[in-house]
Amino acid sequence: MATIKGTITDRTSGKPAACTVHVLSSDGSFIHPDGAVLKVGPGTPAFYCDGAFAVKVPTGGVRVLVERGTEYVPLERNLTVTETQTVDMELPLERWTHLTEQGWYPGNTHIHYDEKEQQRDRRLAMEGHVHDFSVTVVSVLRRWDLDYASNHFPIGVMTDLSTAHHVVDIGEENRHNFHGGQGGIGHEIGYGHVMFLRIRNLVEPVSRGLLVDNLDPDYPPICHACDDARAQDGIVLWCHNGRGLEAPIAAALGKLDGFNLFDPFWMDPEYEIWYRLLNCGIPLPASTGSDWFVCSNNRVYVDTGGQGFDYDRWIDGLKAGRTFITNGPALFLRADGAAPGDTLATQPDRELEVEVALRSHHRVDRIELVCNGAVVKRWDRPAGAAAETIRDRFAAPADGWIAARCYSHARDSYDQEIFAHTSPIYLRCGAPNPAAKPDAAWFMAGIDVALDQWVSHKLRYGSDRQREEVRELFKRGRDFFAGV
Repeated sequence: MATIKGTITDRTSGKPAACTVHVLSSDGSFIHPDGAVLKVGPGTPAFYCDGAFAVKVPTGGVRVLVERGTEYVPLERNLTVTETQTVDMELPLERWTHLTEQGWYPGNTHIHYDEKEQQRDRRLAMEGHVHDFSVTVVSVLRRWDLDYASNHFPIGVMTDLSTAHHVVDIGEENRHNFHGGQGGIGHEIGYGHVMFLRIRNLVEPVSRGLLVDNLDPDYPPICHACDDARAQDGIVLWCHNGRGLEAPIAAALGKLDGFNLFDPFWMDPEYEIWYRLLNCGIPLPASTGSDWFVCSNNRVYVDTGGQGFDYDRWIDGLKAGRTFITNGPALFLRADGAAPGDTLATQPDRELEVEVALRSHHRVDRIELVCNGAVVKRWDRPAGAAAETIRDRFAAPADGWIAARCYSHARDSYDQEIFAHTSPIYLRCGAPNPAAKPDAAWFMAGIDVALDQWVSHKLRYGSDRQREEVRELFKRGRDFFAGV
């Protein structure tokens, strides 16, 4: 057996760089040090590394791939080793961009560790550095009596792991699923799932209904939990692209600070519900995460307003909508000087100067400008674009919003297609958004089904008072959409 020793540094600073390392031996085996923390999820297997590693490999060809977050160029080395040989490898990582120097700070707002995780403390200590996050949010959750590893962390910011440049926050996923399918127990989302960040205390109940046991009431509604989180200066992000009966209710009643999109790695990017809520005049910044472990490159970048990084400023920027979500590309939008999160006063059909700026390590095939849910500008790049600034003109026909998004058929080391999406710039033209009333009617139809089928008949409550309370909550949400 040969030995490979690697030293990974940031080429610019010369300092050790935490990263993930993939070592593939001549017989096709993934090699890792004993006891290493391993990457979770699809794609290329890898182990977490604090800047130095040593592995034994069989003779023959060896592939070494080193990655750190999404702002560094993946570094690949191929070599051939002989028996008993020791190879010392210097592996300097180069950035293709440095967004924190431009005031943009990345975070993952949705992470859990399951009951099989054996190295929760080591994983959490390395997580943000390996993936180059400024903010790492790991959340507790409750599903039956499963002993999730992330439930062993204390709620709140972990001062022993946080630094001036990186925050580790233990939050909460507050949840409800419903009984479904032929009288059996299903796992479909009922009221829905929300994430709480920057809370000091657990919001109880963490789960209700079948997620506790078969007889636990489907009460209280998620909106009550949102209020409890807000009362302790926490923020609320809806999960899973807006799935859940209560998502439009919580959005309509102002319970949400943002919308987590594409946050389980097994879901495709899906924006329909978010776009419809925006069309109804509800401001909702985009956020994202990876859900079970850091099993994708998904991250939300937040502009802290040129004041540097701290967690409160990062949260304020997220709430203000100064964000874009991505698993690689950096995507920026401006319209007549306005940026995502801003409200731009204009007039119907007055042309706006639009600028879309893309920077990406992976080449992007398509860039789009979306207005009120419809693609109004599309720039195809069959050869792929890695750096481009597009300046164009666009006439906003009515009130609403615009945002930029991009796609690529290229895949990252998690085997996910490359994407990015900005939060909206809100438009005030003085003419009503033609999509508003149809989308409001779509939500009202869904709320009617929730009221008639679920709240009235299928969900379980501990009293008529509880059922009536949920019914009145849903009616208040419906009233909002009726007034759109």
